[in-house]
Amino acid sequence: MNRRTWTLVVSALLVAVFGLLGAFVKVPYVALGPGPTYDTLGELTLQEGSAAEEVISIGEGPEVFPPDGQLRMTTVSVTTELSLFGALGLWGSGRYALAPEEEFYPPDRTQEDVENENRQAFETSQTSAESAALRHLGYPTFVSVGQVVADGPSDGVLEPGDRILSVHGTETVDDRQVQNSLTETAPGDEVRVVVSRDGEERTETVTLGANEGRSHGFLGIVPVTEPEVDFDIDIELSEVGGPSAGLIFALAIVDKLEDGDLTGGATVAGTGEITSDGRVGPIGGIQFKMRAAREEGATVFLVPADNCVEAVPHAPDGLRLVRVETLAGAVDSLESLADGGDDAPTCG
Repeated sequence: MNRRTWTLVVSALLVAVFGLLGAFVKVPYVALGPGPTYDTLGELTLQEGSAAEEVISIGEGPEVFPPDGQLRMTTVSVTTELSLFGALGLWGSGRYALAPEEEFYPPDRTQEDVENENRQAFETSQTSAESAALRHLGYPTFVSVGQVVADGPSDGVLEPGDRILSVHGTETVDDRQVQNSLTETAPGDEVRVVVSRDGEERTETVTLGANEGRSHGFLGIVPVTEPEVDFDIDIELSEVGGPSAGLIFALAIVDKLEDGDLTGGATVAGTGEITSDGRVGPIGGIQFKMRAAREEGATVFLVPADNCVEAVPHAPDGLRLVRVETLAGAVDSLESLADGGDDAPTCG
């Protein structure tokens, strides 16, 4: 075999080896792209062969008004277990971006841990959305213990589900009042917490702990504001994770319980975390969510105010970006657009 032939053989072998490596060797990256969108005013088939169910259903009691348009919550797809060629192919398509895997699946947590955290965040967003929507509609609220921090100051003293009547002498009707009641305390202080448990009022004493980043005392619970209503609200989207659907869930509840049509018959999409008192917070992956929304026919996209700078350069043609800071502001903007107005605040 002459030198030239030998060189060609070696080159071919190297190409084959690198080709195999590119096809099978995994890279420590994930691909982020447009994920599924869901019409929160519509129906969804949860299992193949089963009947379609409302994404958000309201129990018996209040009058429910059928909507005309769509309110689409948006998601980001995260593709893992990427080969080198697979990662480059997705990146080269222009629809996906690559990010280090450890940003989504830290080495000190399993994938199951991350998925459980995302699922819990999603459930919390549902609760906050219900509270924000019903408070916006004028229903009274109360605050309860959502979670007790393991081995924290309240562990063994307070229980999930306890209805909190007052903390440190301050009556509470929402979770922010629980936090505000502790601003003048310090770790080691004893505070009285009056709760109702199983219909019985009781006073418990908690020795406050310390928490990183806070100078005041730490109670060690997650307080949750709940509406005082005699009907249930069910949200059927169990396979979605994360907190960013809160704004759209809240708007859908308002749209179903309030006479009128927030969308004006159009397809509206959006994203944003929401607190129980209706404040809207920023999220990640907005460029992918906007693309998915436009591909589903959305003409309006609700953008958390803190995401506007990132959203503007990535906005697809034909998608109007409406800047949102609160649930009330989002409702006002949608009502204005539905009536043909043009004064909804925009990004940019």
